[in-house]
Amino acid sequence: MSSVPFHYVDLRTFCYATEDDRRVEDALRTFLPEEYPIERSQSEGHYGDRIVVLSARVENADEIRHVLSQVATLSDIDAVKAELDDRVDDNCSFFLTFDKQAAFRGEVTRGDGITLRAKVEAYPAKREHAVANARELFEEL
Repeated sequence: MSSVPFHYVDLRTFCYATEDDRRVEDALRTFLPEEYPIERSQSEGHYGDRIVVLSARVENADEIRHVLSQVATLSDIDAVKAELDDRVDDNCSFFLTFDKQAAFRGEVTRGDGITLRAKVEAYPAKREHAVANARELFEEL
């Protein structure tokens, strides 16, 4: 994986009032390089309950490689490769979600709770080019 065809990778998760902030942060850190900064913003749910949004944007190529090395450990990475046409949108963004509980245990599995959004390099910026670039990357994983 010499070149990385992503401009950046965004990771985001929500910490609800019933969850421990540190545990949710640990789950997000499963994908990030050591000591990577995580942004926190506070929001409010429909009934006034506290929601903390934890997010990180990874822009450095080596750090993006680290995130992708975690994604590569998915047991069903071949299914992700087969779904690339559905996972890249018209804005050349690639989306994938992960199980937050599994991530807390240090496991990388698909599910709900943590969202990965990666901006795929494509020149010209067309969906077809982005899918081809993402496919080439995932074939290397």
